[in-house]
Amino acid sequence: MPIEIVCKIKFAEEDAKPKEKEAGDEQSLLGAARGAAAPRDLATFASTSTLHGLGRACGPGPHGLRRTLWALALLTSLAAFLYQAAGLARGYLTRPHLVAMDPAAPAPVAGFPAVTLCNINRFRHSALSDADIFHLANLTGLPPKDRDGHRAAGLRYPEPDMVDILNRTGHQLADMLKSCNFSGHHCSASNFSVVYTRYGKCYTFNADPHSSLPSRAGGMGSGLEIMLDIQQEEYLPIWRETNETSFEAGIRVQIHSQEEPPYIHQLGFGVSPGFQTFVSCQEQRLTYLPQPWGNCRAESGLGEPELQGYSAYSVSACRLRCEKEAVLQRCHCRMVHMPGNETICPPNIYIECADHTLDSLGGGSEGPCFCPTPCNLTRYGKEISMVRIPNRGSARYLARKYNRNETYIRENFLVLDIFFEALTSEAMEQRAAYGLSALLGDLGGQMGLFIGASILTLLEILDYIYEVSWDRLKRVWRRPKTPLRTSTGGISTLGLQELKEQSPCPSRGRAEGGGASSLLPNHHHPHGPPGGLFEDFAC
Repeated sequence: MPIEIVCKIKFAEEDAKPKEKEAGDEQSLLGAARGAAAPRDLATFASTSTLHGLGRACGPGPHGLRRTLWALALLTSLAAFLYQAAGLARGYLTRPHLVAMDPAAPAPVAGFPAVTLCNINRFRHSALSDADIFHLANLTGLPPKDRDGHRAAGLRYPEPDMVDILNRTGHQLADMLKSCNFSGHHCSASNFSVVYTRYGKCYTFNADPHSSLPSRAGGMGSGLEIMLDIQQEEYLPIWRETNETSFEAGIRVQIHSQEEPPYIHQLGFGVSPGFQTFVSCQEQRLTYLPQPWGNCRAESGLGEPELQGYSAYSVSACRLRCEKEAVLQRCHCRMVHMPGNETICPPNIYIECADHTLDSLGGGSEGPCFCPTPCNLTRYGKEISMVRIPNRGSARYLARKYNRNETYIRENFLVLDIFFEALTSEAMEQRAAYGLSALLGDLGGQMGLFIGASILTLLEILDYIYEVSWDRLKRVWRRPKTPLRTSTGGISTLGLQELKEQSPCPSRGRAEGGGASSLLPNHHHPHGPPGGLFEDFAC
């Protein structure tokens, strides 16, 4: 059981003064240190804060009606600011955007676009052999029998080559093209390149992106003007309807950039015989926003082709790649117009693989084939007009020139005139309607209007919170231990065991014998227990 004995110790005057001085200096230093480290209370912080109204609501002074009203005004303003800030944040997170057009500063066009044209009739009737009719029965709807009347069960033909069939039986441009002029210069079928689409064998003018033909002027007569014979007598007769059966007569045309493959069955427009069709083009350079404002596809910047088989990414190339993957998965082959080195599907399953698979593809963002728009895109706006040809005088002239009758001229001839409206392009750019800088500006305005604060005010509040939190953490981590000896003034508190070890009076009898030399008289406890817990001593 620990026993504490209180002793009153009297020091010499000359020894006490230096010690008192040292103690006073130490206490003053500790007090100064504690005063510097102690955090400010809320009233002190509120009186020096730049937040309007906080000093009047929480500063030093008596509590009363005036302070209550200031506190209500401060809370109301803070609530109004938070409401406005939440609305601004919701508006920013919707990522609004707008399309800006700048026609005042048009740029010169890069060159004349590529023009792809296809005859709507895929196979020429006179060019089909018995084997072709047999193999293409699912595509053409013609009965699979030869010219001698043999039925399909008795027919034996070699395996077909779809590329060879399309090359042989498709409409030949040399036979269809009657006249060609580009910017006042004569052109021919050699200026067109063969390309395969879902319409079979087609032809593209100005297809090479490395040697694109320039357009020297705008308006009619400065572009491509061709006269075509669509050869309706070569159109296939309809015995039964299939998904590939066509009731139209004419050609399909698509105007596109050289880096983009033709996707003419969806993006092309029709040109009818018996008319001269004028197509006024306007080059448009579109710039879309990437995530999070839009869904455009940014360029990789690696200099490598992003899609196998194509030099550049485009929506048409992406759709063709998706169709190819679907056909490969279903039929383990590809169609002729699809890029790659895989085996081409035979004609007997050609229509099945094309229709059932391609119709199942989705073009939306949730479909199996999602093709985002590139962030930088060049397209051509079109204005189409037409007039009827030929007139009576030109019909007789054309009939004599091409050794045809006037009815044939009216039913088969057409003229297509494609030109630039002006040698300038429109730049349309998608821009963020509400960006981060606008959000910060609006938040700063609302903050200054309602609570008179700024970014520095927020830093003040955070600094005060840090100061208070850090002080409390230091108090928890550095709790002082209870000392065995404390001294206050002239009173010392000693433990009994420590007293016995340090006292010059080892026993009671010795202390009583030396009473003349003691500074303090002995204190006897007559009522204490004999040899008990309390012992008398003198220091």
